[in-house]
Amino acid sequence: MAFHVEGLVAIVVFYLAILAVGIWAAWKTKNTGSEGDRSEAIIVGGRDIGLLVGGFTMTATWVGGGYINGTAEAVYVPGYGLAWAQAPIGYSLSLVLGGLFFAKPMRSKGYVTMLDPFQQLYGKRMGGLLFIPALMGEMFWAAAIFSALGATISVIIDINVNISVIISALIATMYTLVGGLYSVAYTDVVQLFCIFLGLWVSVPFAMSHPAVTDIGLTAVHQVHQAPWLGSINSLDIYTWLDNFLLLTLGGIPWQAYFQRVLSSSSATYAQVLSFLAAFGCLVMALPAVLIGAIGASTAWNETEYGFPDPMTKKEADMILPIVLQYLCPVYISFFGLGAVSAAVMSSADSSILSASSMFARNIYQLSFRQNASDREIVWVMRITVFLFGASATAMALLASSVYGLWYLSSDLVYIIIFPQLLCVLFIKGTNTYGAIAGYLFGLVLRITGGEPYLYLQPLIYYPGCYPDENNVYVQRFPFKTLAMLTSFFTNIMVSYLAKYLFESGTLPPKLDFLDAVVARYSREHMDKATLVKSDNIVLNELAPVNPRHSLTLSSTFTNKEAFNYVDSSPELSNTEDN
Repeated sequence: MAFHVEGLVAIVVFYLAILAVGIWAAWKTKNTGSEGDRSEAIIVGGRDIGLLVGGFTMTATWVGGGYINGTAEAVYVPGYGLAWAQAPIGYSLSLVLGGLFFAKPMRSKGYVTMLDPFQQLYGKRMGGLLFIPALMGEMFWAAAIFSALGATISVIIDINVNISVIISALIATMYTLVGGLYSVAYTDVVQLFCIFLGLWVSVPFAMSHPAVTDIGLTAVHQVHQAPWLGSINSLDIYTWLDNFLLLTLGGIPWQAYFQRVLSSSSATYAQVLSFLAAFGCLVMALPAVLIGAIGASTAWNETEYGFPDPMTKKEADMILPIVLQYLCPVYISFFGLGAVSAAVMSSADSSILSASSMFARNIYQLSFRQNASDREIVWVMRITVFLFGASATAMALLASSVYGLWYLSSDLVYIIIFPQLLCVLFIKGTNTYGAIAGYLFGLVLRITGGEPYLYLQPLIYYPGCYPDENNVYVQRFPFKTLAMLTSFFTNIMVSYLAKYLFESGTLPPKLDFLDAVVARYSREHMDKATLVKSDNIVLNELAPVNPRHSLTLSSTFTNKEAFNYVDSSPELSNTEDN
């Protein structure tokens, strides 16, 4: 295949345009807010992201390279089809549920990152533990989509995969480095527009190719392969449900999502953004579904691709760029390539910023350097953006099973972080002991269930498991959801058991080595939005007390509305009168 100069020029022009928008947004960031809240401006954009930009950036966060390529692949693969293309519906429902139940409590309490409520209630140790699966999910996701981008570009313009990955990662890292959320948000607007226009322009040309049969006919009749509508076998129903719940519920506890929620100007705006993004995800999936259907309706031996078809060549995961390359005119395929690269960058930059935000705030600042200046936090964020971007790039280039690692880490987000988030926001009385127990139980149940993508054999063989072509056992039982529910209920039961044992005197207070029950007895009377350190409270086991705010409080949490709420609460007012 010849090297395409026109394609390279098109990609360079697109990347320069994205970089220009990112730098402009970085300049806008410098002129937003005071010098004292520069780090918060980078993380949550000064909490003034509007509906239009917010809706675009939240949609673009989910509509990435994996979303577009994966949806087209699922529709194309014989035996799976549209019935197994769960991402559009799953992620849309995830955003709806996030808007209905999670956006308002998170935004109204003035948190800055997703890990804030965990560190508030469970302490810095638990926040550090939860940072691990959150970081793994973001990093492996970025690496997986960088890897997909390199393969896509190499298919169409025939340049070295490694070069395309490195250049794309450098561009995304550069504007994220200088502009934070503003750069990510405004480039998302441009990228989402390119995705929508690029894919929709490509669809009519691909559909009108002589080798393509009417997709309405191939939807229900076998022509070149099984119908692309697909079907779900009775044996696979529980697997389908397990994966669907993982996408729907496991799509909520991601920093990339809550970063948009927390950047909204109000809790109501945060909810509306979630609903807009849910609609946007469905709309953006339509051209990917059509391209997958076109791939399933094509007689590939009548095209330049030749015989055998992409499925036989094990190139089904590249069906979208293959359709663009062989069924569209050259200039249209280059335009579609820009759309795919836009999709990748719009998700990769979000993941890199999310990981660096959690590290700088929840690990560096709140766990180790609580008196760190705002300038210091900004520099820590910049350094970690570069390091995390470089790490994701290295994994994309070197790791042979990046997608397997991402599947496993996204499972951990669903199994560990989601039940913890439910408990910390909605279940009163949970504590650090229950959180640690739930964390460990969920982790053990997930790992012992095995992972075919990593050739990891299970230690627990659930009903219905079977060996695949590599002799690795695959579970049909919904063990991921079982692990999530086990983690959730373990957290609640161990928390209440620990609370009973300490408060009844069965265990002496000195055994409360995590200061999770005895030392926090009076804290339950306070609004959970009051983000304070344990040494800032005068403890009294007999009555609720007012928090005493230290001079260092502004360097940790700055939710002044929550403080006003606490100071005016009836319970605390009664205490003062007494």
